[in-house]
Amino acid sequence: MENTNKKAVIAMSGGVDSSVAALLMKDKGFDCVGVTMKLIPDDTDVIDFEASCCTQKDIEDAQKVAKSIGIPHYLYNFSDRFKECVIDNFVSCYENGRTPNPCVECNRHLKFAALFGKAEELGCSLVVTGHYAKVEYDEKIGRYLLKKADDLSKDQSYVLYALTQSQLSRACFPLGSLSKDTVREIAERNSFINADKGDSQDICFVKNCSYSEFIENYTGKKYPEGNFVDADGKVLGRHKGIIRYTVGQRKGLGLALPEPLYVSKVDKETNTVLLSKEADIFTRELYAENINLIACEKIEGKLNIKAKIRYRQQEAPATVEQIGEDKLRIVFDTPQRAVTKGQAVVLYDGDIVVGGGTIC
Repeated sequence: MENTNKKAVIAMSGGVDSSVAALLMKDKGFDCVGVTMKLIPDDTDVIDFEASCCTQKDIEDAQKVAKSIGIPHYLYNFSDRFKECVIDNFVSCYENGRTPNPCVECNRHLKFAALFGKAEELGCSLVVTGHYAKVEYDEKIGRYLLKKADDLSKDQSYVLYALTQSQLSRACFPLGSLSKDTVREIAERNSFINADKGDSQDICFVKNCSYSEFIENYTGKKYPEGNFVDADGKVLGRHKGIIRYTVGQRKGLGLALPEPLYVSKVDKETNTVLLSKEADIFTRELYAENINLIACEKIEGKLNIKAKIRYRQQEAPATVEQIGEDKLRIVFDTPQRAVTKGQAVVLYDGDIVVGGGTIC
């Protein structure tokens, strides 16, 4: 479906990807407005602002690129929403024995919710980002589809699975058919100040410390010690607080054991961490909630797909069925290692994102 409104908001992080996305949209004749989101709160000494993904230099880089290609640029403060939806959620997940995915939540609540509100205020029909993915409209089924990028090494469709049909209808990813090398070449050809800038890190607000150190500094809490136990309930030693552990972890347990053991469960209710042999942290079945389906309104019966339980992991063959309004049951053909509560599971049919949810 062709969009006749030629005004577009470009989410400009100060990085090379979003800068090239802005240029490509301008070259296509769009009336572009560059927007940088300030995400890190000023009233905290826990987060190193200058180490985050929206440093003053990032803002200045975005402003300079916008000026060089002749588009207006605005800075909007979304730090309160980022704190509530991303940072506080991150902390809460670890406090409850889950392992969160902040990038998914940032895309869900900031880039494709708050930013759409700003787009409407500015009279723009499209929200454009530098993600490596594709959006296409399928007239046969009457739905917008999210697809993998051509450059699979940079594909970011996994962290975009939560986009709704309404959001996809107004989202644009100009880099979906380009390689990272091509993007950098375009930036260099246009003398962008950030042409050689490195990629941003996965968790922008945790720098130079462990996740547990960040959580303790952020909350001001000390999390109680508890027992490491085996499947029979035998105490194997003492842990230093459940926020320090995630399923599949072997290092950092601080135990002298006769054989390698791995975290297989973090139980908030009993304040225990279950340790198992590696073979015991493989499973074929998982359940997901807080689901979002893109390629269909509802999954009818059992569907053969491929599913991915981590961002940097190859998807694996599986069968999915929808067992409730907001619940999926997924059974893999072969057992998967360290299926982790709180992480996203994303379903694929070839290069099409069927949908996904949060592992529960």
